[in-house]
Amino acid sequence: MTPFGLRLREMRAERGVSLKDMAEAIGVSSAYLSALEHGRRGRPTWLMIQRIIAYFNVIWDDAEELQRLAARSHPKVTIETAGLAAEATELANLLADEIADLSPEALRTLKAVILAATRRKP
Repeated sequence: MTPFGLRLREMRAERGVSLKDMAEAIGVSSAYLSALEHGRRGRPTWLMIQRIIAYFNVIWDDAEELQRLAARSHPKVTIETAGLAAEATELANLLADEIADLSPEALRTLKAVILAATRRKP
C-alpha cells in the first residue's frame, strides 16, 4: 500500500463511501481505484488527484496533503546515485535489500532521521 492509497482508503471509510460508488463518480473502474489504494498502480495523475479532491470536497491543507502523498506514492522507486558519494550508493542498496524486513517503527525512525537531515516536512 502507498501513503496516498492508505489516505484514500481512510477518507472513503470516514465518509462511508464504497469503492464502487467512488470509482463510478470519478469516472474510473473499481479495479483501478482498488489498485491505486493497494499500490499496484503508479502515482495518480494530477487530473486524478483533482477529481479525488473534488469528490471529497477537500480544501487547502487537506488538498495539499493529498498532493504531497501522491508525489511520494510511486510503488517502484529508482534511486540514481551516479556522481554521489559511495555512501549514498551503499545506503540506497542497503535500503533496497532490507526494507521488506523493517518494522513499521524502524521505518518511521528512518523517515524521521532523513527528514531531519534534510530539514523537510513529513
